[in-house]
Formats: sequence, C-alpha cells, structure tokens
Amino acid sequence: MKTRHVLAVDPQGHLSNQSLQITAYDQAFHRVESVVAAKKALSKYYCSVGLVVFDSLTPAFQDDIELLIASSQTTEWIAVVSPKMLEEKAFQSFILNAFHDYHTLPIEPQRLAMSIGHACGKARLRLALTNPVNVTGRFGIFGASPIMVSFFRQLEKVLQADLPVLISGESGTGKELVAQAIHDHSTRSEKPFVAVNCGAIPDTLIQSELFGHERGAFTGADKTKIGSIEAANGGVLFLDEIGDLPLDMQGNLLRVLQERKITRLGSTRAIPVDFRLVAATHVDLQEAIRAKRFREDLFYRMNVIQLQLPPLREREGDVRILADVVLKNFLSIERNSPVTGFSAEAMRAMNAYHWPGNVRELINRVHRGVIMSDNKLLSASDLGFETFALEQHTVTLEAARASFERDIVETSLRANGNNVAKTARQLGVSRVTLYRAISKLNIEL
Repeated sequence: MKTRHVLAVDPQGHLSNQSLQITAYDQAFHRVESVVAAKKALSKYYCSVGLVVFDSLTPAFQDDIELLIASSQTTEWIAVVSPKMLEEKAFQSFILNAFHDYHTLPIEPQRLAMSIGHACGKARLRLALTNPVNVTGRFGIFGASPIMVSFFRQLEKVLQADLPVLISGESGTGKELVAQAIHDHSTRSEKPFVAVNCGAIPDTLIQSELFGHERGAFTGADKTKIGSIEAANGGVLFLDEIGDLPLDMQGNLLRVLQERKITRLGSTRAIPVDFRLVAATHVDLQEAIRAKRFREDLFYRMNVIQLQLPPLREREGDVRILADVVLKNFLSIERNSPVTGFSAEAMRAMNAYHWPGNVRELINRVHRGVIMSDNKLLSASDLGFETFALEQHTVTLEAARASFERDIVETSLRANGNNVAKTARQLGVSRVTLYRAISKLNIEL
C-alpha cells in the first residue's frame, strides 16, 4: 500500500503532539516550522495534503504561503486558524480562495482527520487529471518520483525554446540523457546531435576538437578535419563538463556564441554555424567564477535556461523502476543468464543505499550482478552489498520471522507480476489472508 504524505507548516507547534490522532495508518506526517523547510519537504515527497497553522499573521508569511500553494498544484491545502483571525474580511477571502477546507483552534482531531481523508481523495483525482507522466517516466528518462515529475514538467517547457540550456547535477545522474531528450524532442531533431566531454580531451587537442583544422595546420595534420561545433550545424551541440574547459577556450566559445561563426585552425575563413548549445556540469560554476576558473560572461551567455537534475538518493521510489529497466535491457543482451529479477533482500538493500555514483552506479551494480549470479533472483551480495546481507543475519528471532515472511510474500509477488490471485494460489493462502499480510508488512503493489 502506497504511503500518503501529509505536510504541516506549523511554526508554533500546535500539531506537534497530534500527528497520530489526525492521520491514518497509511499516512506519513511531516511537521515543519517554516516555509523554507516546507519547500524542501515538497521537493522530496509528493504530499497529498498540506496543513498550515495560523495563530498570528504577518503579510510576509501570508505571501510565502500563497507562493507555496501556487507551486504545489496537486496538493490540497487545509488551514488551521484562530477564531479571531476569521473576523478579518481580507483573511476570509484568502482562506476561501487558497484552501480546500479550514478548521479553527483548538484542534478537533477527529474532524481534522476526516477532512484530511477527503482532501487525500481529491488530491488523487487532481493528480490523475493533471499529471501526464506515466509510471516509467518521459523522454526516454525513467522515474516517477515527485522530484522527477517536477523535473519532467520543467523539461517539457524547455524543449521547443531554441535557447541555450545549462544542466546541473552530480556525476552519474544522466545529464547526457537530458541533452539527448532536448535534441530528440525539439525542432532540431532531424539535424545532428554532437556530444563533447570537455574534461576528457587534453588541453593541446581541445581547440582542434571543437573548431577543426585545415590540412597542414600543425605537425600531423595530414587532412582537413571538421570540428564538433561545425559538425553540429543545424542541430544541438552538447558540451559535457563545461566547467573543465580551459579559460582560453572559454573565450573562443564565447566569441562563437556571439558571432555564430567559427574559424578552423590554419584557416582565415569564417564559417557560419547555427546550433543550439546544451552544456552540463557537476561543479558549482558560480564558485568557479569566484575562483577565476570560469568566465562570468560565458556563464551568463549559457545560463539562459537552467535545469537541475536531482541525485538518485532524492528520487523516492525510482530505484525500483530504474533497476527493473536496467535489468530488462541487460538481459536482452545476456540471453544465457539464469537471472529473472531481484530478491526482496536485494531491493531493500538498493532502497537503503545512498547511491553516491547515482544512476551510473546502479547500472554498473546490476550488470555486475547479472554476470556474477548463478541464481534466478539477484541477492544483495550479487549487487555488491555484502555488508547489508551480513547485517540481515544479526537480528532478533521475531525480526527474522517478519523478514522471512516479507521476503516470501514480496518475492512471490514480484515473480507473479504483482498478481495477488496467482500469488495467493502459489503460497496456498486465500486472497484475503494475502491482502492482510501485504498491509501488515507494508508491501507496495
């Protein structure tokens, strides 16, 4: 059963001892004391319902709350207010226009719990109508977490705008996939997509790589070479790790962006070029500017549109989606492998892991597991999580029983494609018994 998240913006702590009384067993309660903290919570979780407690009001707080509500269009908001505040006409209008419901202090837990339940149902309908993202993702990028849903919405707005894009994100998050998506879904999709890793080319070769050269331009230049910028003419030029581009090349690139012309090494002829620039970096370019390692004028020329790709550890629920996709794709190549899926232990290990190498590390671990495993279901050890596997054995008897039961139920469900009837028959129990076990063990279908 999927957990529903309830957020409470409660600066004075009115709800600090009320969470168990106002939320159901399948709802996770997150109480924060500021709008800044609320934004962080909303970026991490999809919250069906948001509560805001008002026992005093400043114009700044009301403005911040209005912006928060406007930015979370699929969350239903409930106000908890002091009776005295409702005497003000302006505040009455604010409550009427911005909130699904309101309650007065002191809190009546039973009534508020009922209102939260109704709001959750309404939020589910609103999400179904407004969220076009399917269960696997969009644009060839996989993920369905709240933070990726938000990213897909931003990306959709960027595709048709023929402007430079700067993609920020940690190494291994899939920045080149985003650049490829921008190309494939833009008006330039029929033209070339040229990718250059600025950090992988020696400084002595970078100018020739980007601008090309004429025959005889330098020792060893036995034929004319077209550079990456010229090759991307009409299409998209993707400069990965732009922060590693040498300073002198940054100046040359800036000139190209301004004049839309390049000159090959060994030539004086200017060649017109038309391309869309997409750049990516895992470093903080603002810090690089302060350290005199990156040109400020080039940064502002590139940073017309910025996309921030989240790390895997912040993408709640996406590990399972990505792992299944990676496994399926690799098994289509490794046809002789006995592997058919992941054990419940392996999935728990992956969900508990911090993923410092992000999606790239997940891909490598799954590939390693398929090669090394002799079993149908990959174990935590197959994926390189030996410590996790050992920790599972140092538990109490009661915990071991619960873990064993969960492993059996979850593994059987996954083997049967989450078909409850088939799984119940396989385990020799009724569907009602299996549904109870699924609920008790908090297994997602």
